[in-house]
Amino acid sequence: MADEKPKDQLLEHSYDGIQEYDNPMPRWWVITFWATIIFAVAYALNLGGIGVGAGRIAAYEREMAEFRAAHPAVKAPDPAALLAAVANADEVKEGKAIFTKNCTACHGPDGGGIIGPNLTDDYWIHGGKIEEIGATVTAGVLAKGMPTWGKILKPKEVEEVVAYVWTLHGTTPAKPKAPEGQLVPR
Repeated sequence: MADEKPKDQLLEHSYDGIQEYDNPMPRWWVITFWATIIFAVAYALNLGGIGVGAGRIAAYEREMAEFRAAHPAVKAPDPAALLAAVANADEVKEGKAIFTKNCTACHGPDGGGIIGPNLTDDYWIHGGKIEEIGATVTAGVLAKGMPTWGKILKPKEVEEVVAYVWTLHGTTPAKPKAPEGQLVPR
């Protein structure tokens, strides 16, 4: 036991007048430190043997594919169905009720536009053909605050509201908003 050095031995060097003791870290701490470094490298490289399955990226891709299968993208209504809805007065009436409930806050009760664009003139931001209006209502314009109505309304309700919007063309709203978009004459 005479060969052992004392546990609290001061090192001979000093930095800024401060001396330190030569006390090594506990072995369990050093092993844990190196184990975390090895795990971090293996995790970053996405090695398949770590955890369950083929790795976190493969698990993410699988889960995203399952989500897309469970939540298919909504499709814009068929133009022929939209034109048939325009010809049906009951569907246009239902479309007006849906429009009044959901769209008047932005487009006004008469379609003249408040925050959203005027729906009665020949100028359209996202296309003024009936199939383009259907696609815009279905997909929404999130950048401008219009929700994806195709995920909120039933397909029949989307057809009805598009039919109603189609009938607004040429009407005279009380306070029409200035034209926006491109001229799309009918």
